[in-house]
Parts: sequence; C-alpha cells; structure tokens
Amino acid sequence: MSRMSLVTISFNQKEFLDACLRSVLDQQIIDLEYIAVDPGSTDGSREIIEQYSSIIKVFEKDAGPADGLNHGFSISHGEILGYLNSDDILLPGALEKIIDLFEKNPDIDVVYGHCLVIDTQGNELRKCYSDKFSLCAAAYGAAMVVQPSTFFRRKIFEKVGGFNVENKSNWDGELFIDFALAGAKMLRIDCFLSGYRVHNESITGSGKLAVLHEKYRRDIFKKIMGRPWRNIDATLAFLMRAKKHLFHPRAAIERLMHGSIFANSSKRLDGT
Repeated sequence: MSRMSLVTISFNQKEFLDACLRSVLDQQIIDLEYIAVDPGSTDGSREIIEQYSSIIKVFEKDAGPADGLNHGFSISHGEILGYLNSDDILLPGALEKIIDLFEKNPDIDVVYGHCLVIDTQGNELRKCYSDKFSLCAAAYGAAMVVQPSTFFRRKIFEKVGGFNVENKSNWDGELFIDFALAGAKMLRIDCFLSGYRVHNESITGSGKLAVLHEKYRRDIFKKIMGRPWRNIDATLAFLMRAKKHLFHPRAAIERLMHGSIFANSSKRLDGT
C-alpha cells in the first residue's frame, strides 16, 4: 500500500478542529502520515492538536496558508498527498478509495471527487459536484475542483514547486491549474469524499477578498491563455458556464435549489 501524507492547516477554529482531526484519524488505512500546521492559534486549537500523539505537529509562524502547506508537505514522506482545512472533514472510507484508485491507475497524477456541504453540527445541507477539468474552462471560471476531495502524487506537486506563496486568496485553485499546465493526468470520480463546512465565521462583509478574487481571475486567465482579458471574454465566460450547467444537470439542480455556495463567503472550495 502506498504511503499517504495528509496536512491540515489550523488557525483559531477550535469549534470544528476536533471533528476534522478525528475524520482523518478514523480512516481505515494503516500507512497514513498526518501533519497539523498551526502558525499561532490563541483559542485553544493547539491544545486540541496536542492531545493526539499520532499527529506530527508544526507550530511555527508562516507567511500564510500556502506557505504553511508547503512547509507541511516538505517534511512529509507520502507518495500520495492531500490537505484538509480545519473546519472541514473527510467522509468515512474516503482515503481507502483514493489509495485504491491511485494503485490501480499508476498513470494518474490527480484524483478528485465531490463533497457534501455541511452545517456547524455536521448535518448535510446540499451536495456539491466537481466539474470535469480543462484549462480552457478553468480560464473562464467554469471548472471547479472540490479542494477537500482532491488528492495528488508527490511527483506532480514537486514538479510545479508546490503552492504559490504570493497568492493570498486562491492558492489551491492555482495549484490545480499549475498541475494541468505541467501535464498532469487528472481523474474525476463520481464519489463524495469530504464534508465542506459553512458557518458564520466564513462570511465576510469587507469586500477585500472579492477584490483579490477578481484580480486572481484576471491573472490566472492570462497565465492559462497567454493574453489579457478582453471584453469578448465576458460573453465567452457566460457561454462556458452555461455549457457547464447543461452537461452537469445534477450540479445545476443543486444551484437552482440552493443558490451559490460562495455568496458573500470568504471560504472557497477550490480557490477559484
């Protein structure tokens, strides 16, 4: 069995942290390395992490989540990697499925699935589906990859140089795009692997992150397409998103029934 390393970044989310850690440690796989990175929580989060002797602990300041994740993975040893925010959870059996898929598909670099959206008590609110990934669709914001349900081989992570630490708003979305630009073979599976938690602390009214997200969308468009955004691209983006919903009716129904998961939220599933 391939060794897997999972990293959780933690910062002042004590209310949900224990459920996150347990969801990983309760997975029925033997060869799991679990690393918790906390750059300075003051709400008791570190005390919760300290209770678990099997977790490798990194209590050092960093330059943000991307830097913390890079540090966590730099001390890991697994061939298969994944990461989980401290307010999210893995669903039972998720890692068994992922390891099995990687072992049966040695040519695949990235495996990703869907997630359940859950509330503060862990109750399911709705389903969220990953899209079939393409760079063109990603350039137009029409290719969502659910971050907590995504796993990848160390070799592709090291090939792209890890997370871009200068990206303060969409570091995970950029990582997936860097994978694709580096020629990664990506496999979407029709399976729910994680729980993505929505809660009051994930709502922002400042508008600051909205500005950062908009800048990211323009920068990543140029990175993929090799040219700046033009007026015609707004129409193309609309058509790409319409096509996405047409060919993914389950996701479209969830959107019609429940609206956008990201409305007014600073928390992202995939950094896009």
